[in-house]
Amino acid sequence: MDKLEIWCDGACRNNQSKTNLGSWAVILKYGDHEKTFGEVAENTTNNIMELSAAIGALNSVKNKHVPTEITTDSQLVVKGINDWSKNWVENGWMKSNNKPVENQPYWLWLLDLVAEFDDIKFVHCTAHSDNAYNLRVDNMCNNLMDIYLRDKK
Repeated sequence: MDKLEIWCDGACRNNQSKTNLGSWAVILKYGDHEKTFGEVAENTTNNIMELSAAIGALNSVKNKHVPTEITTDSQLVVKGINDWSKNWVENGWMKSNNKPVENQPYWLWLLDLVAEFDDIKFVHCTAHSDNAYNLRVDNMCNNLMDIYLRDKK
């Protein structure tokens, strides 16, 4: 059976500073068909961009009945969905250290989208390695930020 393959990435330049620039990018692949897209955001964080990439990807999928595999280099996103989210919900969105889960609205949005799919799997890949699609979405993030900065001048 065919599956929808998704690669996504988020990036942030000058993360942790007052002014920064972030982006996220996605590749959707179904058979021989491919679609790419992404966005830029000012004054954000890397984690928000990683979450936004997954949200943007899943939000764009029309047929939620096709087996879907989403691959990202974000341990946060993969572990958050696969391992931590059930406990967060059960514990009132508190982490094991009794601190609130950061970026809760993004997690809620992502979990709502995940629930719409019949068969979805989140997979981690090593960043900046030999995964051609991961390298492409990383390059797309950087290109989006470069174009944004160039056009802003």
